[in-house]
Amino acid sequence: MPERSSPSGTAQRFLGPNLVLYVSKARSFRAFGFARSSISVLVIQNRFTKASATCRIFPAVNKAIWILSAVFALTAGVTDLRWRKIPNWLTYPAIPGAIILHAIAGGWPGAKLSLLGTALGLGLLLPFVLIRSLGGGDWKLVGGMGAFFGTQRLISVLIVTLLINGFIAICLVIWKRRVGQTLRNLGHMTAAFFSLHLPGNELTIDNPEAAKVPFGVAAAIAVLLYTSSQPWGAF
Repeated sequence: MPERSSPSGTAQRFLGPNLVLYVSKARSFRAFGFARSSISVLVIQNRFTKASATCRIFPAVNKAIWILSAVFALTAGVTDLRWRKIPNWLTYPAIPGAIILHAIAGGWPGAKLSLLGTALGLGLLLPFVLIRSLGGGDWKLVGGMGAFFGTQRLISVLIVTLLINGFIAICLVIWKRRVGQTLRNLGHMTAAFFSLHLPGNELTIDNPEAAKVPFGVAAAIAVLLYTSSQPWGAF
């Protein structure tokens, strides 16, 4: 008896090259879909890796800002206590350095926060510099603190600084037995303020006999107390 061909063999004889072409295209589409899925997975993994690296970088930069702010203030306090001077090599690089670090950690909002803090610190104490009640080094120190902390944190640090500075001033006045002279100077300064006149040279930091309070020491203590009480998170 003649051998009967199977249905698949009959289909292959009738379809011929068309079937082979169809099977080849189907395999190509499956291979293309697999390759596309693999590329998508690789892209997602790459983005996740970059995001993870970014998440690790930002906290490190924020911690660096906290640490450098404490180092900056501590160095200013030591130099002010030792030489009664806060040098420009410390204050000049601090402001742009803090702005750059904030820009890295938070982009433009971070840089804006640092710029506003600098402007606030310099603007608040500028009148005291103009009447020679505060030195230029102390003024630039507060500007640097504003660059590190921003506006809200700077206000908190400044309040603590002024309280510590006032306490040191009272102790210094009592130790040098200048309570009466200090009260008279306060009266002259108050009268000059309400009469819109500048105080005399005997009431400024240019007076060599004046009891000068190291503002940098008070600022250093305030910054160290503040930074030690914070979680060192984002600004």
